[in-house]
This record gives sequence, C-alpha cells and structure tokens, in this order.
Amino acid sequence: MIALTETEPAVRLRGATVRNEGFALGPLDIDIPKGLVTAIVGPNGSGKSTLFRLLMNMEPFRGEGWLLGEPLAEGSDEELKKQIGFLAELPHAYEDPLTPEEKAKFAANWYPGWDWGRYGKLLRSFDAEPVRGKLRKLSKGMRRKVELACAMAHNPKLLLLDEPSSGLDPFAWKSMLTELHRYMEQGDRTLIIATHITEEVRRLADYILFMYRGKVLGSFEKDQLFDEWRQLLVQLPEAARGDSDWLRRLPGLRGQEASGGGIFRIESDRSEEAQAYCRERGCTILSVQRMELEDILGCLIREEEQKR
Repeated sequence: MIALTETEPAVRLRGATVRNEGFALGPLDIDIPKGLVTAIVGPNGSGKSTLFRLLMNMEPFRGEGWLLGEPLAEGSDEELKKQIGFLAELPHAYEDPLTPEEKAKFAANWYPGWDWGRYGKLLRSFDAEPVRGKLRKLSKGMRRKVELACAMAHNPKLLLLDEPSSGLDPFAWKSMLTELHRYMEQGDRTLIIATHITEEVRRLADYILFMYRGKVLGSFEKDQLFDEWRQLLVQLPEAARGDSDWLRRLPGLRGQEASGGGIFRIESDRSEEAQAYCRERGCTILSVQRMELEDILGCLIREEEQKR
C-alpha cells in the first residue's frame, strides 16, 4: 500500500501478521500518516483491536513494524510507550480495585510528560469530577471518561483510541470531540481511532482505513471518499440492453445490481465520469445518491468476498 504522505509515517507495517486461535490478522502493509487523524472502520471481528495491541507491542507478530520512526521489536520499549496514549476497547480487569485517583497516580509514574492540571481539566470537560469509588463500581460511561483523561493527560505524540465513545453520554461525547480537536491543533500529534460511529469519522478523520476479517480493504482520504463515491440508478436504452460489456467499462465501477426493465443500481468511486459515460450511451440517470460510510464499507466487503 502506498504511503499516504511524503513524510515519515507515524505507523509503518510491512508483512505484519498475527496468528491467534481462530483468527488471523494480515499480512498488513500499512502507512498511517503523521500529524493527521486516521479512523479505522470495520465490522466486529475485523482485527481493529488486535491491530492496536500489535502497535502497543502487546501481541507477538511476524513481519516488520515501526512506530514514530522506532522499530517494533521484542525487548524494552518503555521510552517509545512514554510517547503514546492508549485507550483499549475493554477495561483492564487488574485496574478494577483502583480508584480513579490511584489509576492516575500510577499512570503519572510512567509518563514524564504527565500534567495534573490537564488531567483535571479533562475530567471537568467530561463532567467526571468529582468521581469517587473503585473503578469496578463506576458506570461504563464514567469509567470511560476517567480512562480517556488518563490516556490524554501526558500529551502523547501518538494517541490510539479503540472505540473511545463506548458508554459516553451525548454531552461527554461532544466534549470528547472538542478535546480531540484541541489535541490535534498542536500540529505534531497523530490520532488513530477505531470507531463504529459515522459522525465521529466525519468530524475527526482525515483518512479512513477499512478492515475486514483481518485484512485492510483500502485507505482513503476522507473528503475525497465522500465527494466521489455515489450510487446511481440508471436505465439503459432498449438498444443497449443486450450489451454485457457496457458496465465493465464504466469508470470507477465498484458494484452493480440489475432491477429489471433495463434499470441498474450502480456504485462508482468516480461519479462524475460515470455519469458522463452513461449519458454518452443514451442512458437515463434516474437518481444519484451520496454513499454513506456503511454503504462504502459494504461495497468493499462484497468485493473482498467475491475474491474469496
């Protein structure tokens, strides 16, 4: 896969493979750009969380990997991890007996850049102060707020968030988006977020990386993706209905379905060219609809299943 920027990427993987019982990730060849937001999107079981664990060196893998220019390898990686903020999808059970303050004090010992003022400000922004009791006694949303504040309090160069809004109320969700925008305003920070929330992708992402069954289906610049992918409803003229090749030549064809009466539902990632092509052949364009994130993912999954 081609690097997304000309500068050194924040994440680079080459032939990276993880094999667990019943699941295989990769081989992955990925470049994730530095200084931008990349959203990782895919159905459950795609390998998003496994990919995050790989990046945190919590998952043994084959192949090569680099994080912030440093190789991912066995051995001590404490200095590298001091530059990373990580929020896992599921809480860590070993933290259950801790209070939020105890968790924060433990994290502060590991990160030289820990900022107690920033930690408190984040808690207030998420409406999570004061918060008392053991982590295991907190609601899912309240615990998520504490964990998110801990992940961001040392102002990491790279922030890895796996489903960060899980359990958050609407107010905290909006505050999270605001804080993530502030984090990226520094210009030299990188955010990689796995999410099922389309609105998070729209509001945050610069690039979208689609995953399915342990594979990367493609990496796309977000604005270009939403600007160019369209679903066309097209009716062929009588004379063209016996031509089986016209669709295969359609620019950017990603999917098609016949509806009878010479009507086809077409998915294209080069919408303007596809419409011009259809008009040149005397087709009637009945409708043009913007494809949503779920539509695009579904299209990419169908393509992958056809290859299988």
